[in-house]
Amino acid sequence: MRFRAPREHEAEERAWQVVSAAYAEREPVAWPRRHVRPLVAGALVAAVVAAILSPPGRSVVHSLRKAVGVQRAEQALFSLPTPGQLLVTSRTGTWLVRQDGSKRLLGRYRDAAFSPHGLFIAATRANQLVALDPKGNVRWTLARPGPRFPAWTGTSTDTRIAYLSGGRLRIVAGDGTGDRALGRAALVAPAWRPGPGRVIAFAATPESVIVLNADDGTVLRRLRSSEPVRKLRWSSEGLLLVFAPHATRVYDRRGRVVEEDDSSEATFDRDAAFIGKTPEVAAIRAAGLGSSIFSLASGRAFFNGSGVLSQLVSSPDGRWLLLAWPTANQWVFVRLQPRKIVGVSRVTQQFGRSATIQGWCCAG
Repeated sequence: MRFRAPREHEAEERAWQVVSAAYAEREPVAWPRRHVRPLVAGALVAAVVAAILSPPGRSVVHSLRKAVGVQRAEQALFSLPTPGQLLVTSRTGTWLVRQDGSKRLLGRYRDAAFSPHGLFIAATRANQLVALDPKGNVRWTLARPGPRFPAWTGTSTDTRIAYLSGGRLRIVAGDGTGDRALGRAALVAPAWRPGPGRVIAFAATPESVIVLNADDGTVLRRLRSSEPVRKLRWSSEGLLLVFAPHATRVYDRRGRVVEEDDSSEATFDRDAAFIGKTPEVAAIRAAGLGSSIFSLASGRAFFNGSGVLSQLVSSPDGRWLLLAWPTANQWVFVRLQPRKIVGVSRVTQQFGRSATIQGWCCAG
């Protein structure tokens, strides 16, 4: 049994009250958000440091740490809860994870993406775009300066890969031929629209998005964001998700906003994604020392947790959400209906530091 000093519990409560009250009563400052967010983050870091430096504070942090994470989580990723396979990148390299839990380290690549049917993988390293098979065998390479964020589209016999290099959006055929530049682009992963026609969305600048016909170069839509865009995704019905921490928007094919989320100064969104092939968007909302997963349309909460939930990925069939929880060193699988939660511990030990889910693809 752990020794408790006299009146230690009361000291814990007083320390927690001081930290939470200081955060709640901070004076609002009418500065641009780009100034406010670093100051709030700095205040939170200072509060945590102050908590650690005092004996009662160390007990508070210890109690918070015990509360983070899914209890009785699996000690390893023994299997995926639904058909499909995962691509994961980390400082160790790129991993392919099959439904039965078997993992293969494909090599030391920075970004990775599945081909449309999961038969191949496009990946990047220092000055190369690489096409691989699921065993890690290299099919072809293309030398380009600092390639990033490959995105693959098409059919099993006619595909295209979009990627960024040298500050430009480039397109190459799935066999590595016909590489060409389409235009200037910011460092945001491009996204292909599902269905016929090669329509792609990309960030021309940090705060502007272009929807383009990649075959003839016709600009179909220009969209503006009130802050830098972090992510672009399409639904199976052709809705476009433009994610930004304080200004997430969903656009229809005519460029009209059909859904939006403007978080407050005290909160922000960390990630968002369409749920399977539906038009419903799930998002991660960070508020204070906790995070929640909720539906943008209904506000329905799917999951709540202490600390940082950093990434959200939907299963191909839309039945499960996969959440990255670095504070707890866990992944959490959340089945939406009927609700079920499966935690997986020791993510860093299995995949390496800074593990990031690059895709959950294809049951076939």
